[in-house]
Amino acid sequence: MEQAYGAGKAGGAFDPLTFLQQPQTILRIMSWIFSIVIFGCIANEGYLNHPNEMVEYCIFNHNQSTCHYGVVMGSLAFLCCIAFLALDVYFPQISGVKDRKKAVLADIGISAFWAFMWFVGFCFLTNQWQMTENKDNPLNEGADAARAAITFSFFSIFSWAGQAFLAFRRFQLGASSALFLQDYADPSQVTAAMPPAGAEYMTYTGDVDATGSMGSTYNSSAGYQRQDY
Repeated sequence: MEQAYGAGKAGGAFDPLTFLQQPQTILRIMSWIFSIVIFGCIANEGYLNHPNEMVEYCIFNHNQSTCHYGVVMGSLAFLCCIAFLALDVYFPQISGVKDRKKAVLADIGISAFWAFMWFVGFCFLTNQWQMTENKDNPLNEGADAARAAITFSFFSIFSWAGQAFLAFRRFQLGASSALFLQDYADPSQVTAAMPPAGAEYMTYTGDVDATGSMGSTYNSSAGYQRQDY
């Protein structure tokens, strides 16, 4: 089947089962779940306070920036996954090849960006957790949540990198020139622009000769006479 950037001709029926079985959909759902786990672990158990203090502090070496980073990145990744899942559902309905190309390029760039950001986040969380002293949290409250956040940050690196790789493969596929045009127009507009039926068989009504006749004038020297047809 001819395709353009991993999807067939626009206007096809949407198959939920086929959509859920696609590798890119599986990776997006995994990234979505990872972001929920990271956000939830840090937001719910990432902040503690001493019995004699009212101010909460971050479980990662008392560094508020570490917890803020995990919460913000987790929430933004969550929204980004939803946006890409919606784009994947709508992608087969995009008729223009240029628009599909832009969507795939955006997928490559954003997915690679998130893979890099989760690599930074994993290193940041791990470093701050290693620097955390036991005296700051003698009961190890929230330790499991901190380790879970670090673990799923590591998994997120590969899930987003996998999305970038699959998007790059789709970009390499390109478009089939037999099925799609670079300057694709909407089918309704193409139908409206077409000439009416039978127009190609209309007779030509223009003059054949600029003088308005096909005859020749009388030439006294050659003996020709005017002939009308």
